[in-house]
Order: sequence, then C-alpha cells, then structure tokens
Amino acid sequence: MMKSQMERPRFCSIFFILLLLALVSLDWISWAWTAPDCIIADSLLFPNLSYYVQFCTLAPGLHLVASCSNVKDMAQTLERVPRDTEVLCLQGMVSSLPANAFDDFHSLQLLRLQLGAINITSRTFQGLDQLQYLFFEHHAPCCLSLFLPPNCLETLRSLSSLSFQGYCLNYSQNINLPTSLRHLTLRNSCLTKLQELQRLFPSLLLGSSPTPSIKLRTPFLEVLDLSYNLQLKQVGVRALHGLKLRSLILDGTTLKTFDLTGSGLLHLDFLSLVGTGIEKLPGSVTGYSELRALDLGKNQIQNNLENGDIPSYKALEFLGLHDNYLQSLPIRFLSTLPQLQRLNLSMNKLGPTLEIPEGVFSTNLRVLDLSHNHLCDVPHGAFLPQLQELWLSGNNISSLSNESMQGLRGLRTLDLSWNQIKVLKPGWLSHLPALTTLNLLGTYLEIISGIQLQGPQMLRHLKLGSVEMLDIYPPWFPMLLSLEIQAEACIRFMSLSGEPFLLLENLTLQASYVLRQPDTTTIHFPSLRRLTLRGYSLMLSTSQLQRFFPQQLPLLEHFSIWCDNDNAVDLHLFGMPRLRVLELGYLNFFYESSTVKLEMLLKELPQLQALALSHLNIRNLSVSSFKGLHHLKLLLLSSQLALEMDSNLQEFIPQMPPYVYFSNVTFTCQCEVSWVESWATQAPNTFVYGLEKSICMANASDYSNTLLFSFLATHCPHDTEFWGFLISFTLVLLLTILPLIGCHKWSWLHYLQTLLHACWWKLGGHRLRGQFNYDVFISYCEMDQAWVLEELVPVLEKPPPEGEGLRLCLPARDFGIGNDRMESMIACMSKSRSTLCVLTGQALASPWCNLELRLATYHLIARPGTARLLLLFLEPVDRQKLHGYHRLSRWLQKEDYFDLSQGGVEWDTFCEQLKRQLRKA
Repeated sequence: MMKSQMERPRFCSIFFILLLLALVSLDWISWAWTAPDCIIADSLLFPNLSYYVQFCTLAPGLHLVASCSNVKDMAQTLERVPRDTEVLCLQGMVSSLPANAFDDFHSLQLLRLQLGAINITSRTFQGLDQLQYLFFEHHAPCCLSLFLPPNCLETLRSLSSLSFQGYCLNYSQNINLPTSLRHLTLRNSCLTKLQELQRLFPSLLLGSSPTPSIKLRTPFLEVLDLSYNLQLKQVGVRALHGLKLRSLILDGTTLKTFDLTGSGLLHLDFLSLVGTGIEKLPGSVTGYSELRALDLGKNQIQNNLENGDIPSYKALEFLGLHDNYLQSLPIRFLSTLPQLQRLNLSMNKLGPTLEIPEGVFSTNLRVLDLSHNHLCDVPHGAFLPQLQELWLSGNNISSLSNESMQGLRGLRTLDLSWNQIKVLKPGWLSHLPALTTLNLLGTYLEIISGIQLQGPQMLRHLKLGSVEMLDIYPPWFPMLLSLEIQAEACIRFMSLSGEPFLLLENLTLQASYVLRQPDTTTIHFPSLRRLTLRGYSLMLSTSQLQRFFPQQLPLLEHFSIWCDNDNAVDLHLFGMPRLRVLELGYLNFFYESSTVKLEMLLKELPQLQALALSHLNIRNLSVSSFKGLHHLKLLLLSSQLALEMDSNLQEFIPQMPPYVYFSNVTFTCQCEVSWVESWATQAPNTFVYGLEKSICMANASDYSNTLLFSFLATHCPHDTEFWGFLISFTLVLLLTILPLIGCHKWSWLHYLQTLLHACWWKLGGHRLRGQFNYDVFISYCEMDQAWVLEELVPVLEKPPPEGEGLRLCLPARDFGIGNDRMESMIACMSKSRSTLCVLTGQALASPWCNLELRLATYHLIARPGTARLLLLFLEPVDRQKLHGYHRLSRWLQKEDYFDLSQGGVEWDTFCEQLKRQLRKA
C-alpha cells in the first residue's frame, strides 16, 4: 500500500512533464524554417538577388547567407537560421552574447555583428573553427564602447580578417589575436595614438629590433586599416615597434603631415593616405626604400611635387595621385620612379592638352589612368610600347585618328567611354594589334562599321554606345566573347545576314528600339551563354525573337529581359534547353489569361533553377504555372499588384523550390488564400520571405494597407480541419487532467496554476520590467537631430563609471533598414522603460513627433507604474499647444519637465536631474 502511494506522485509528475513538453512543442513548430526579419539566400542560384532583396555583403567564394534585422532575442533568431550557413549578419539591439552563442554553426565563415553595445564573454565564439571574417559594426556618428576579454578570439584558428567599425576599445587590453590573422581594421574608433595598439594587441609586435636588415619572415599582419579615426593626429615614437606590415591604410584621418621616423616599423609595402589633407609627400624613413605602393588620392599636393627635396621611392610600383587638383604632370617627381608600373592621375585638371616628354615615365609602366581630366585629345608624346592599359574615360575627346595611338603596340585595354567622340577614322586602331578590350560607351557616334575597328587581332570584349541612335555595319569580329551595345534611341543592325558571332558568350542590348535592316536579316549566336535585353519598346513577341535568334540557343544559361513595353503581345522561350536563370521585368504579357501565358512561357525550360518576375501584372498563380519545372530552386515575385494565388497551389507545396521571395507584392483580400499563412510558416523544406509584411487590397480603390495575415486572421474563419484539431486537443487535455485529480495532496493544482499563469502572460504579451530592450526612447525632429546626437546622447550613453551607460533607442539609428517606420516606432516604444520627448517649435510641427508624443501618453496611462514620460523643452513653447496637455498635467510631475529654453539651468545640473529621473523608471 505504501509503495503504491509513493508511485502515484511520481506518476503524476512524469505525466505532467510530458504534458508540458507537448504544449511547448506547439510553439516550437509554429514557424518552421521561415524566419521573421531574416533573409536566407544562396547567391549562386541568382547573383542578382540583392537587387530585389537587400542583404549583407558577402566575401569571395561564400554564397549561403542569412541576414537578420531587428534582432532582440539572439537564441530565438539563431533557432530559425540553417545550420550550414556560411555568412551570418545580425543587426539589432542585443545586450550580450552568451558562451557558445554560435556553437551550432560549424560551417560559418563570415560573421557580421551590428548589435549595438553588446557584452562579449571569453567563450562567445567557441566552436567557430571555420570562421575567417569577423566584423563588429556600428554605423552612427557616435562610437559605442566595446569590451573584449583577452582570450575571446584565441579559439578562432582560421580567422584571417578582424574588423571594428564605430566601436571604442578603451576598456579592452591584451587581446590575444589568432596567428592566422592577416587583416586588422579599426575604422571610425576612438584611437588617438598608434601607441594604443600595443595596449590592445600586444601580440602584434613580433620583434624588438628596428633594424631593417633583419631577414623577413612570413608576415604576421598583412593589412592594418586605421581609416577615418578622426582623433588620430600623430604616429608617435616606437608606436609600431617591431611590426612587419604589407599594407598600412590611414584614409580619412587628420594627419596633415606624416612621418614614420622612429615608429619602429620594420617593413612596409603599401601605404594609403587617401583624403588625409596632406600637402606634401611623406619623407624618407626606415622601410620607405622598399615601399612598392603609395596612394595619395583626394589630397592637396598639386603644387608641392616639384618643389624641395623629393623622397626616394626607388622600389615604387604603384602611385595614386587621383583628385589632387594637378594642373600639370609632376615630371621631375615621376622621373625618379624607375620601377613604376601603375599610375593613377584621374580626376585632376591636366587638360585640355597634355604633352608627355620622352623619358618621363618608367619603361616598366603598364597601367595609366587619365580619366576625368578635361582632355580634348589623346595625350601626345612618346608612349611606351610596354603600356597595357590606358584609361581615358570622362574627358572631352571628340575624334580619333591613326596618329592618336602610335607607340602603343602592347596595349590590351583602352577605355574611351563617355567622351565627345563623333568620328572614328579608318585605321585608328591599326597600331594596337594586342588590344583585347575596348570601351566606347556614352559617345556621340551614329555609325560604327567593322572596318573602323580593324587592326586588333585578338579583340575579345567590346562596348559600344551612343547618346542618340547607333547603326551597326559589318564586317564583325569572329573572336569576340562579350558585346554590349547601348543607345538612347535606337540600335539598328545593318545587313548582318550570314555574319555569325561564332564565339560570342555574353550579349547586352539596351535601347528604346532594336531594328534590323532589312527586316528579313537574321543573326546567329551559337555560343551565347548570357543574354540581356533592356529598354525595349518594340513589339516583342515570339516572331520577333525568332528573327533575331532564328536558331536554337543551346548553351544559353542566363536570360534577362527588362522592357518598358506596352505593346508586347506574346512570348515563347524556345530552343533554350540549358537555361538556368530567367529574369523578366516590366513586360505586358500577363494582363489577361495570365496563367495560360505563364505556363506557355515556361513549358520548354526543363533545367530552370531561378525564376524572377518583376512588374509583370501577373493576376493569378496556379499549379499549372510551374508544371514541368522540376529543378526550380528559387522563385522571386517582385512588385506585383492584386496577385491571386489559386488554392490548387497547395498540391505543389511538396515540390516548392527551397527559396521563395515576395518583394513588394500586394495580394487581393480574399479568404481563398488562407492556406498561404500555414504554408509560409510551416513549410519544412522551403524558406519563404516577405509574406509577413505583404498587404492586400479589397478592390482597386482600397489604400488601407491591410496586412495580409491580419486580414486572414480577422475575416477568415478557420476551416474544419482546425476545429477538428481543436476538439480533439480539448478531449486529450481533459483525459490528461482527470487522472491528475487523484494525485497525492492535490499537487497538480500548483503545477496547473503555474502553467496557466505563464501561458496567460505569454499570450497577453506581458513582459517583466527587466526584459526591456531599451532604457530610453528619444523622440525628436530632424532639425534637432544634431543637438541630440552631439550633446545629449554622449551624456546618457557614456559607460560607467563616468556615465550611466543607458541603452538609448534613436529612430535614425535603431529603426531597421527598410522596415515600416510606424511599426518600428510602436515596437521600440513598447520595449523602452522611458520616453524622452525633445520639444521645439519644429517638433510640434512634425507629424511624427506628435504621433510619438501621443503614443507615449497612451503608454503612460495604460501602464501606470511601469511607463515613464519626460518632456525636454529646448526653446520657449506654448504648452497649451501640446496634444492632450490637460491630460499630461494630471499624470506628469514637476520633475518630469526640463526647460533649457531660458538658459538659467547649468548643463551639469540638468544632466544630473535628467539621469536621476531616468533611474526611477
């Protein structure tokens, strides 16, 4: 008897635990793979995806990306991200990253964190053995403080690039860097002296001897980027003692004069001082005799290159002097660079004519950039036969003749785009037999004949363009691989029948009209792999495409059509058995009978993997639209209006592609699409993006912007399957509870009460005060933004012990990019302890400031004791003009008003009073 009494409580406890797990599991499966505010993408499937759906920048060779915004709960966000992700970008506001935060992402190679003021533990990044790139970014005028434990990066054995942008590491020291690190960036930080690097990263210093004769080992650090540290004003003695660098980048700093004398730097290959305001060349110091690259762009050294002593740069191979207001060639300086191979003189004032004396350039010169220099003619002089690239874009060159290119027999790349060229004289390329790339976009040419382009034997890449119309005449180049032709008005192919482009792989045509003369001519492209057609206004139809492309395109893999086309009547993609990517935009094929036409368009594309449809006026999607697309992996619908999704698409759910994106799509408000919500949130093998923010329209005059899911929840009753589930669940719950009544001492009541209480708080949206994401939400208008960011924010965000270290929410900084401002405002204010309204005459005239004040007043009344509202007057304001002033006067105390308009309050006193009131929240 005693034994049975002891087993009954144990049975009840076990039974209750199983019930609890069953209830919690309902929440686990509710969202499946769809991640709110997250973009999951494979850039290999569709390289142009970032044009439609914005996500973070990738690194070369990486393509599986997860980019999440508005992150508040790190664990909840990471639960929705695929474990094989290679790139993970997180933007939001998170207080801390716990130990082993990314332990499940063993394939992660790039991690970009934009999470505000976060706390990092020594074990946060454990388990990321494959991580190569780690970025901490804060894009705001004010820097945030970031503390890194000394050993938090030690386990990142593959880390090659580490970047801090907009963060101050003043409280960090002795950070151990992995030996695999090659690229270190501290941009827009609080760095004032280079000596601070010794305190932050002592392992950077590999040796103590500054003697340059020491034999170089494999460099510990290849690139040190300290750009845009506006407080960095001097290098300092022994600041870089023992450091061996390949590249030192100091762009955008305030180093008016630069000297590495006594810095202790052992070796340097590349030095970048772009936009530093320096007025003279850096002097000769230890290591400069081996300097190979020097970039001095966007400075003010136009008159100082020929004066005084010239530093010795005997090994210099690259020199950047772009945007330096140069009015003449620095002949004396350039003649002292015997190893120079690349010279950038773009965006200066070397025109209208430029004479190049013989011997001024090194015989090793390979690349010369003279773009945007107001040149009216190709520079005259003794060009070197070794020159391989000549860039002359954006000048005023009007004509080209046989004498223009003499002496350039080794030239491979010639860029003459966006000049005033009107005439190409025959034989002007006769002196360029090695030319492979020619760019003539943006010219004033009206006629181009193959005879005018004769001379080069191996021309592979050609770009032709005119600001008006362009006529193309044969003969053509059989060795051409890529061809791009642009014209504002019309492109006409003249008598091209029988002139095949045998090796052409990439063709781009952009014009209002594309014609053939005579109309019966045909063009052959047997090797074409990528075809792009833009800007058409002609009757684009199957017959038109058959005339342009009479034969099959057996190797075509990527086909893109973007047309402002009101006359399109029909289109059938024929003879493209290997097409993998199809991109259609601004076509008029689908106004009527859209399903039939879309089905016909796609029926002969068996290998299609990515389909992007934008601005096509597709009215209806059904299962027949995708019949036969067994290899489809990505479907993107962008900028569609009044879209209907047929209920028979539910049959296609098991075959849905792994990635489905809805970008700016408006649906019709009808209950027949209620299945879409359950599909989007529970499809186990498909990532669906954009439906949770999509709106629907009841009719053409409906501009209420009703969210699709909100409409379905309020207007569409649940189906019989849901009610059957609800009834069966209730019966199971009753059968579960009844045996608990017999449990010893009725202990089940305590468990049930706890469970119901937790469910009530969760369903009701209640949160404890300690779970607020922000301490203060600051409301201000755009005209007062400068004062808020420069005066108020630093006082409140300053970390202890000097300040309060408050977590501020600023609309300009913390609202997610691309998110609805109204939704972001409501969400952020509800997650803030206090609201501080900065009031001026301009603020009272701002609709957003008035709306924020009304919402703050609502929270003050609806959440008494937990919400707090503070008013800060920067200028005299008639308080009777405040919305609901009489209501505010009853709820606010005298201490909740701060008046700085009279100037009678000292700044320090005001700051202490304000922080005291905020601490009471």
